[in-house]
Parts: sequence; structure tokens; C-alpha cells
Amino acid sequence: MNSIPEQVKSFFESWRPGTDITVQTLPQAGSNRQYFRVHHNNNSYIVTFNPTNVPENNAFIEFSRHFNTKQLPVPEILYVDVEKTKYIQSDFGDVSLFQLVQKHGYNDYIFELYKKTFAQLARLQVEGGQNLDYNNCIATKSFDKQAIYSDLLYFKYYFLRALQLPYDKNLLLNDFEMLSSYLVQEDLKFFMHRDCQSRNVMVKDDRVYFIDYQGGMQGALQYDVASMLWQARAALPYEWRDELFQYHFSHVNSLLGNHLNKEYFSDNYYGFVLIRMLQTLGAYGYRGLFERKPYFISSIPFALRNLRWFLQNKNIPIRVPELQRVLWAIVDDKVIEKYDIAKAGPDSKLVININSFSYKKGIPEDTGVNGGGYVFDCRGIYNPGRFDEFKKLTGRDKEVQEFLLHQSEMPSFLQYVYGMVDISVQDYIKRGFENLMVSFGCTGGQHRSVFAADSLAKHLKEKFGVNVVVNHIEQESKNWING
Repeated sequence: MNSIPEQVKSFFESWRPGTDITVQTLPQAGSNRQYFRVHHNNNSYIVTFNPTNVPENNAFIEFSRHFNTKQLPVPEILYVDVEKTKYIQSDFGDVSLFQLVQKHGYNDYIFELYKKTFAQLARLQVEGGQNLDYNNCIATKSFDKQAIYSDLLYFKYYFLRALQLPYDKNLLLNDFEMLSSYLVQEDLKFFMHRDCQSRNVMVKDDRVYFIDYQGGMQGALQYDVASMLWQARAALPYEWRDELFQYHFSHVNSLLGNHLNKEYFSDNYYGFVLIRMLQTLGAYGYRGLFERKPYFISSIPFALRNLRWFLQNKNIPIRVPELQRVLWAIVDDKVIEKYDIAKAGPDSKLVININSFSYKKGIPEDTGVNGGGYVFDCRGIYNPGRFDEFKKLTGRDKEVQEFLLHQSEMPSFLQYVYGMVDISVQDYIKRGFENLMVSFGCTGGQHRSVFAADSLAKHLKEKFGVNVVVNHIEQESKNWING
């Protein structure tokens, strides 16, 4: 049985034969695409593995090839398999603009990187859109009225309905019609990245590069600007947003022979800010409230506070009364508090004990003050221990982790675990509880339970900043005997 990393290595060797090849799995984001960094002869490359969505691969490959003819700051496509399920691209490293914002805050260095980003974005939109074959777009070729209306419905079905707030369906749909009709008055003939945010801007040697534009299409210039400046988690200072908007306008206007009407461009911009915010909330609703992915749920309060400031300080020049009524309802404090994450402060006494164990030896006893907690049975997940190459390894070894992530139901299993445990952790932090115990069992306490315990520990530390103690009962017992 060839694991996905082994398939990636074999694919890479078909392009660059050799023995000095190592494959590193990169974190997976919101999509089903899997990324790998391959090291070979002191160079590194990114391999994308995506057998389930060839049209998406094709869009990225063909857009990239076109953009490279224009010398735009995007990855170079170096090699593609016949089926277009795997492809190799240049590597811009691990540092995104978003990570640099988190690290440095809002200083002059970050502001200059944003200026570089908007200068290059203007080129990507104007020069990149020239003679681009939009037949390679995934779903629709243009961000037209139908696409805009679809984004509004996306917000309605996946976010608004999940909140179960009352609204007049017909009046709201009338406002959707009004807003989409208003926005298509803007010139839609430029390349639109569609997900232009600081996470999709890589920074290497102080130069910026765009990635993840496979969802791109023909559209308005303002949409990507709105997407970048109003990204909720980046939370740019509002004065920066205004200044960077002006900076982008001057660059794009220069590329277009100074033919843009600044007042008209600015008026329409806030309509695109609103549609981007609603599309983002729809995505958070779908990925978070329906698929139960923790990162997207935790992003909801940021997005709602962003929207509230917009409603308080900006206007669009059309009347959409039912939509505005609904938007004011969803930015209410009670709604935001519902999705806010309780972080463990310096005075928090909560300790979460996470165990891995073998069912042959029995379930660990909970000695905590509160009692209760969780015991999860990992035996329904495909066991790596059935294979000779994994028998002497544990869930802390890379080879076993790759197997569990790519050839078992472990990722789905953990999403359900996170959803249940998160509820208790939030409540325990708020109520000042001191103990919570979570145990994972499998046949031998060696592979599946160890990986699950470590994964939950990492998740809880990152999300809640809580004190976590991990105890791999069976493995530590072996270490003690061997010692």
C-alpha cells in the first residue's frame, strides 16, 4: 500500500530522479487540497495533491502559466501529471503576510508590505486579466449578478438560518436583488483573485507573492481590495484601510491611463466590502456551524465585530432596509458572545489531563475533583499496527501520523472530538473548574490513541491557552520497564 507521501515522492522522482528526496506534509487548510514540501539537492518545491477536484487544479495551473508570461508575482508551475491531479510549483516558504502581522503588529514594516501587496495586486488585476482565458474558471467566468446573488444566498442559508433569527424572506430577497443589481453596474472586466487576503500573500526576502487564486474569475477591481482590507482576523487599523485603498486606486488608475472616476469607484467600493463580508460569514457558517471546523467557528466573532464597525461608520448609496435590519440583529452583543471563545487567563486553575491507553489494560480512573470527562474509543479507526513497517512505531512517529491523516478516518473523528470537548472546556473556564479528564483508547495504546491524545492537546492549547497534561499510559509504562 502506497501512502500519499509515497505517491508524492514517486511523482516527484518522475520529474527529478534521485535519492536525496524528502517529503514533508504541510498543514491542510479549509479545502481538500493537500500540500507537501519536497526537498531535493538543497532546493525545495511545493507539490499539490488533489485527485478529487481536477477543474480546480486546472484553473490554478493555467492561471499561473498565464501570469508567469506577464512576470507577475505568482508560483511557477514546474511539472504536472497527465491527469492533472498532482503538480509541482515553486516554493515561497512558510511566511505569510498574516503571520507577519501577528508577529510584528501594525508597524511601518508591515505597512510597507501592504503597500507592496496593493501595488502588485493592481498589476495582477489589470495585466493578469489581459488575454486571460476565463474558460478555465471553476464555476463561473464572471462575478456577475448571478454570482453576487449566489453569495448573498450563501450567507442566508449557511449563516443567517443557523442563527434562527426572524426575518421577512420576501423583503430580504428583494434587497438581495437590489444590491446585486447595484454592484454589477461596476466594470467587471478585470481579474478577480476572489480570496485575496493576507493568508494568501507569501513574503520571501521582503517581496510579496500571491497564491490560492484558483477560484479567480473576471470581476470588479474593488472586490479584492475589500477582501484584503476588511479581513476580520487581520483587523487592520481603520486609517490604514483608507490610506491603502487610496494607494491601490492610484496604482490601478495609472495602469488604466488615469481614466477611472475616483468618486464613483469609491462609492461602489463599500458595496463590495459588504458583499465580501457576507460571503465570508456564509463560509464561516458552512465550514464552522455545519462542518463543525473549530477555526471557522472561532472566526465568527471577529467577522461580526468587523461588520458592526462597518454598519456604524460606512454607508452604501442604496436602500436595503430588511437587509440592514437583519445585519444589525446579527451584530448584537448576545450573538457575538455566543461564539466568543473563553480563554484561560493567568489565574485559571483548570488542568486538562489527556490520556492514551490500551483497552486490554482497562480505562484510566478519573481522580479529578469534578469527575466526569470523556473516554473516546479509537478502535473504529483503521489500525496502522496491522502493517509491519509501523509495528515498532507509535503515534508520535511521522510515518504513523502520515498514515492516520491520509489513510484513515482520524481527521473526521478528531473534528467530532474537538466539537464535544470544546463545549466543556469553555464552560469549565467560565465556571472556574479545576479538572477535566479526556482519555483515548485503542487496542494497544500505541498508535491511534497516542496520536489522538497529542492532537487534542495541541488543539486545546492553541484555542484556549489552557494547561494540558498528556499521559501516554501504555508507552510510558514501556519506557519505565525498558529503563
